[in-house]
Amino acid sequence: MRIEVLRTTNERGFKEQLIEYEIDADGLTLLQALQLIKEKNDNSLSFSSGCESSICGSCAMRVNDKEVLACAYKVQDGDVVTPLKYMVVKRDLIVDSYSKFEQNSIAKAYSTLDESKSVTKDEAKINELQSDCILCTSCYSACPVYELNSDFIGPFALTRAWRYVSDTREKQSLDIITAVQNSGIWDCTLCGECYIACPQGISPKSDIEKLRAKSGILGFLDPNFSTGFGGGLDFGAPQF
Repeated sequence: MRIEVLRTTNERGFKEQLIEYEIDADGLTLLQALQLIKEKNDNSLSFSSGCESSICGSCAMRVNDKEVLACAYKVQDGDVVTPLKYMVVKRDLIVDSYSKFEQNSIAKAYSTLDESKSVTKDEAKINELQSDCILCTSCYSACPVYELNSDFIGPFALTRAWRYVSDTREKQSLDIITAVQNSGIWDCTLCGECYIACPQGISPKSDIEKLRAKSGILGFLDPNFSTGFGGGLDFGAPQF
């Protein structure tokens, strides 16, 4: 079986090169195949891993231009393995995802719950799925908005924003909604690639749609709406 891995070097400037490896990897996960390459072929190969049970999200990478967890994906002959997109590559398949987690602060996607309040079972289920995120950052890598807007708050931070806005105990919902207006909910194209990439089945697209609806209720408007009418909402006055 042959697979290609995008290798990087920083010795004389940042360089990328696809390196082909031939290994006996039938029935192995991609992570096991990479471990085999590191053991038998090239001990300098760098990648991240943790729980090896699809829980920690640290082994997220791309195979044939699609985001996967290496510990869950069954390697195939001819696979091309590359690091996640839109993040600084530290070495080979290891990326620096810290900048994406910083988006939580921009979106004010953190807890300011009123602990004196309680929630019902039905209320707890509203954002139960969003709480299952494993921080793999695959949704950021899959998001096409970053091709044009590197300041986009991004799918994970926006899902997290909805996680708190939808909590009946949240004290700062309006602050969160206000924070996600610029380079946030209105910049999303609703393409759904984030949902496809998520190993937990979370749909940031759906959460962003809910944030848009909530924004409308609170009086916020899509800034792109007015541009369709020449920059204003004047539909024309009667002429006499």
